[in-house]
Amino acid sequence: MLSQQGLGYQLTSSDCQERARNALLVASRWPLRRVAPTLESKEPAEPCRWLPVEIDAPERFILGAMHVPNRVTKRKYPFLDALLQQAARWQDSQAILIGDTNSGVPGIDEESPAFNGVEGRWMGAMEVAGWRDAFRAHAGRRRAYTWYSPNGDNGFRLDQAFLSPSMADRLVRAKHEWAGGSRRSGVSDHANLIVDVQ
Repeated sequence: MLSQQGLGYQLTSSDCQERARNALLVASRWPLRRVAPTLESKEPAEPCRWLPVEIDAPERFILGAMHVPNRVTKRKYPFLDALLQQAARWQDSQAILIGDTNSGVPGIDEESPAFNGVEGRWMGAMEVAGWRDAFRAHAGRRRAYTWYSPNGDNGFRLDQAFLSPSMADRLVRAKHEWAGGSRRSGVSDHANLIVDVQ
């Protein structure tokens, strides 16, 4: 189906032995290759939740797709720390870190309090390191939510795209869009995050 939409190049982090496990898919119009970790690499130790690829577009770039574990797993903060280290390694590259971070800025990315100081500091550290939150760069402090709690029905912006300093110069726009036109359409419980770069 994705191939019919022109996205014929695909890589996944799925594990055939554990089909129910969360995994990622990157689909592209241009050839993809998985970015191999270096010896000194401290990339996230979650092979199904981290998928770094190089996209052979007319202007080649690296994309790190992620699904950060939630707090209850006790794996969230080591994953966020590894992402900061990865951002430092890709600082001078054309690169995007994108996905569900299960994090946000307290007081702005939440409809009711949920994010803590660790998550807020991590978001701030990405900015201090020069990585631009694409949605915030485009929308400023406007509130928008990409996921809603099924119990409390409160919104949170859990999904972000961070652009490296040189990639940030290419940003045209970033927005959220619910598949099927409604967050209740059942297609996904997260909104799509659409980032246009030139």
